[in-house]
Amino acid sequence: MQIKLASIPVDDQERALRFYTEVLGFEKHTDLPMGPFRWLTVSSPEGVAGVELVLEPIGFEPARVYQQALYEAGIPATAFITHDIAAEYERLLARGVRFRSEPRAMGPITAVLFEDGCGNLINLVQPAG
Repeated sequence: MQIKLASIPVDDQERALRFYTEVLGFEKHTDLPMGPFRWLTVSSPEGVAGVELVLEPIGFEPARVYQQALYEAGIPATAFITHDIAAEYERLLARGVRFRSEPRAMGPITAVLFEDGCGNLINLVQPAG
């Protein structure tokens, strides 16, 4: 059994696609119309081959409420791993990404939260070692 897809709820698929590709540097993988929405995925050029992130449209009101509750509580929707959090933080800051703080050491990781502009917080994490 393998994990090939993970999804993140977004309030605007087009804005999400621009953020995840133009700002973060992911690559568009799949873009298919599905009724009023799209099956829209991105992948990381640095990531495991075949793993995609679905930019899932929020078409279900309880999902919107849940997303907003996570955001307001400061709980990330997902985490991305980096091997150089200082460099990644500076690169993304220069591209206008809104961070909640500067990277902080937290035991076996260094981490920082940023906003994706589509209703989510993302935890950027560098494992120790």
